[in-house]
Amino acid sequence: MVKPKSRGGRVAAPALVERLVPAAVGQEGNLSVETIRINFKAGDMAVHPAHGVGEVQQIEDRDFGGGRKTSCYVIKIRDSGLKVMVPMEAASRVGLRPVMKKKEAMKILDILRAPEVAVDLQPWNRRFRAYTEMLKSGLPSEIAKVLRDMYRLKFDKDLSFGERRLLDQARSLLVQELALAKKVPPSAMEGEIQQIFSA
Repeated sequence: MVKPKSRGGRVAAPALVERLVPAAVGQEGNLSVETIRINFKAGDMAVHPAHGVGEVQQIEDRDFGGGRKTSCYVIKIRDSGLKVMVPMEAASRVGLRPVMKKKEAMKILDILRAPEVAVDLQPWNRRFRAYTEMLKSGLPSEIAKVLRDMYRLKFDKDLSFGERRLLDQARSLLVQELALAKKVPPSAMEGEIQQIFSA
């Protein structure tokens, strides 16, 4: 367990975050979520559910009113360059978590290869809402299903604006993290994903 780091005479409480773990035997291809305690420090890579992978640049004390200082992670998102501030005490609620391990990345690639379709609701607006909720979950297993289904749909027809947005969001959220987990460049990870869907 990571020990809380003392800062300015105070001890920073570890953030509660969720980590993907393989599911039980007989449920291959699925991932469950386990809550663990972890402290991010400057230079660590973290995953924000709405923005993807970013680097923790610093921990900054901010006063959001009421005279109480709040310690915040300042995170620069790799894909967009956006800077995101997450209060340490809210990290678990936000869904901030460490980058997945290589074994977990292989499970995600298995989901991309799986033949099933995650959502078969009619009409399209109900499917769109379901896929949007899957992206909002921040779980790589759910994001992978959106990416898989949109890629397959792309081979069958021209994607609508909403479908293209789902595909782009899923790709943006997943590719950087998979690349980090497998220690390959994002372009190589993108190529591997393209290969999966063209096989």
